[in-house]
Amino acid sequence: MDRIEAMEVFIATLETGSLAGAGRRLRRSPAAISRAIAFLEAQVGVELLHRTTRTIRLSEAGERYAIACRRILSELHEADILALGERSAPRGILTISAPPIIGEDILHEIVDKFLIEYPAVSVRLLLLDRSVNLVEEGIDLALRVAQLPDSSLIAIKVGNDVRKVVVASPDYLAAHPPIVEPADLVGHQIIAFTNLGLDSWSFTPPAGSKIPRTVNFEPRLSVNTVRAALASAIRGNGLTRLYSHHVAKAIKDGQLRVVLAKDEYPALPIHLLTPQGRVSVPKVRAFIDYAAPRLRSTFATLAIEARSLSTFDYSEQ
Repeated sequence: MDRIEAMEVFIATLETGSLAGAGRRLRRSPAAISRAIAFLEAQVGVELLHRTTRTIRLSEAGERYAIACRRILSELHEADILALGERSAPRGILTISAPPIIGEDILHEIVDKFLIEYPAVSVRLLLLDRSVNLVEEGIDLALRVAQLPDSSLIAIKVGNDVRKVVVASPDYLAAHPPIVEPADLVGHQIIAFTNLGLDSWSFTPPAGSKIPRTVNFEPRLSVNTVRAALASAIRGNGLTRLYSHHVAKAIKDGQLRVVLAKDEYPALPIHLLTPQGRVSVPKVRAFIDYAAPRLRSTFATLAIEARSLSTFDYSEQ
């Protein structure tokens, strides 16, 4: 049996969750699927899957091997498409990763409209609150809010005005001591969002210093999603720190106010990232060309709203 063919069986088994599911996808008998997995395990010399009558799960070696298989199969598919050159129209499965809030509120609509324009393309949209390794996890594109380290990834800037902001409801601010500088956060009720600090927040250094001001705290509530932190802050349960696009609507509606705006770090850029080898793949190029201008327009509008709505600083009251 061809090893590439066996890899395709292996990945299909993982994605469908069973040997029978892989058989249905690939139109092969369960016995043929089992033989392919056995062949692959014999080739690599280790067990890749732990199988029972009801479930399958990856072995430790299988987890590492699955990452390599996805990368190899993706690169082979990419090579086939590139060989076709301009004759190849955008087609196939496009895998995109994005933070959950941006993915749900902004990117999802763009993806829906892209699918109408490109009926031969399907999209897997992964909304994850973590950075992903695009190559190892077989992801074509990722939307990321951060200063980017040097890497081999191609970065297309789609926004440049996302800031971290500390917010609370007007009722909470009215009932608690004023917040004039970062040190005033001590003693306040903190709603900590996992990605932006569970036990401390950092602010710009004071004049004449290069040392950031760090405020340590024991959070009253710790959450791992933006929506949970946002909802709790709106209900008046304390202060939370989120990105400006997370809170723009709540500020506009009068549900939240920004504090310590003058002490926050400069804005962060937003990029679409793709591995160098994939930027010429028709489905990837088509999505970049379609989504990038729409994302720039959306983020520019949000930035204007955030700047106009976030000038409130509680220390001035």
